[in-house]
Amino acid sequence: MTAQVSFFGDLEPLTFGGSDAPTPSSFRWYDKDRIVAGKRLEDHLRFAVCYWHSFCWPGGDPFGGETFLRPWHHGSDALGLAKQKADVAFELFRLLDVPYFTFHDVDAAPEGATLRESIYNLDVIAGVFEEKMASAKVRLLWGTANLFSNRRYMAGAATNPDPDVFAYAAGQVRAALETTHRLGGQNYVLWGGREGYETLLNTDMKRELDQLGRFVSMVVEHKHKIGFQGPILIEPKPKEPTKHQYDFDVATCYGFLERYGLTKDVKLNLEQNHAILAGHSFQHEIALAQALGVFGSLDINRGDDLLGWDTDQFAMNVPEMALCFHELLNGGGFTTGGLNFDAKIRRQSIAPDDLVIAHAGSMDACARAFIAAADMLEARALTGFVADRYAGWEQPEAQAMLSGQRSLAEVADRALSQDLNPQPRSGRQEYLEALVNRFV
Repeated sequence: MTAQVSFFGDLEPLTFGGSDAPTPSSFRWYDKDRIVAGKRLEDHLRFAVCYWHSFCWPGGDPFGGETFLRPWHHGSDALGLAKQKADVAFELFRLLDVPYFTFHDVDAAPEGATLRESIYNLDVIAGVFEEKMASAKVRLLWGTANLFSNRRYMAGAATNPDPDVFAYAAGQVRAALETTHRLGGQNYVLWGGREGYETLLNTDMKRELDQLGRFVSMVVEHKHKIGFQGPILIEPKPKEPTKHQYDFDVATCYGFLERYGLTKDVKLNLEQNHAILAGHSFQHEIALAQALGVFGSLDINRGDDLLGWDTDQFAMNVPEMALCFHELLNGGGFTTGGLNFDAKIRRQSIAPDDLVIAHAGSMDACARAFIAAADMLEARALTGFVADRYAGWEQPEAQAMLSGQRSLAEVADRALSQDLNPQPRSGRQEYLEALVNRFV
């Protein structure tokens, strides 16, 4: 009996069973072949299972240790355990019938005593992935390098005061990027877990920002050198673990990308938990990234409203997600991005099938929310109201003001000569909130 069968028991792959189907053996809302807004649901949502939370987190927290007792967490044969973990991972991908997965380098392969050894280990596991992907449906949405867990990165990676740490990080990213390219990944993510500061008393902020700008530029240069076609993605996060992260939110990241000339090649991977920590809604961050032309992909999870930290729970809030997906669809949907389950089951959820149940429940919630968003968009429930609200700006004189054909004096003179006395119109927020509830 193989490792994956013994871990998940006799579970069969999930299929669509309709609204009355039993759970977790069937999806109630996620019918991958259903046509919504002109495309199959699977092609819209592009679900991805993440390697780190699903297979690497042991269930610990700051006040308690491991609870999951996964068999691949314990033993002396590091590469053997990594291969066993890959067996279980690809079995979960098969059970969920997901099209994509994502990984960090040191989550997929054991970190070695040296950079050379770590790269060798990653190469071995990449070979295992290739072999499994040859007969599997699942493909790679994106890869990334873990530049935050090891002690060497306690003061950052690209922003570290030690140039040797910068160089080590470059070696790690080059290997992860080339592995992502080798496996046909559609994006590459730079997650700056410790690119920030704990105190300004020992920090040269301008120097660190310049270092980070150069590091990202080098990654872009190497992407082109090896022929990697996908975008580089940065994932905004305001705090935790550092007091202040340089990738605080969408607006901060956009300013950074503009300063260092990176907006053409670098987009953003957004997460609900991170948006909340920055004092925004997930909907806001998606809408702003769309407006600024830097939208890339989404990590789909949620935080706990009563906890001020990154809890990474599975997304189950249908009304919240419906508004987020409305922004996504209104902006044209995903190109290379998708919905990555950067989420972990709770530390008390110790049964193997809890992994399946959590993903399936969130996939159903996402599907239900996405269908509602598509219905809202088709009915122009929100977009029609917004278009009417700004209709005056489509008039020739208003367009002339925006296009630079009128000076401040000319605009002011028109207001005087026509004795303008504009009156406010209701924004009708409560009406729109009630309208949304008709769909969700």
